[in-house]
Amino acid sequence: MNAEYGYWQTVPTRWKDNDVYGHVNNAVHYSVMDTVINTWLIREAGLDIHHGSQIGLCVESRCVYKGSIEFPESFQVGLRIGHLGRSSVHYEVGLFREDGKTLIAEGRFVHVFVDRATRRPVEIGEPMRSAMKKLLTG
Repeated sequence: MNAEYGYWQTVPTRWKDNDVYGHVNNAVHYSVMDTVINTWLIREAGLDIHHGSQIGLCVESRCVYKGSIEFPESFQVGLRIGHLGRSSVHYEVGLFREDGKTLIAEGRFVHVFVDRATRRPVEIGEPMRSAMKKLLTG
């Protein structure tokens, strides 16, 4: 696995992920990135998606495709944080083949954390901020 990423998760592809061209459709890459980011937020950073006072809204996303993958392969997904602001965070996501070395796609997701009720930006609090600092790149 690439040491540039502080968190890794395996995400299997599904039969329905392949498109008529015989590879995993590009929309699936976004779903995989969103799944890994939110899994990390819930399990490692303490995000309470049901009752917490703040939620993360995706305000920007992009993906640069470098190769392809097909069912039944699994993605090896690396996650790191490129920028941590007061209320926003820029995630950098590497999608790799099962070997953990061959890059398939590079993604970026930007979350702005907001008050659940008002949808106004709020400061990223603890313990989430400390968890994010652990994934922050140099």
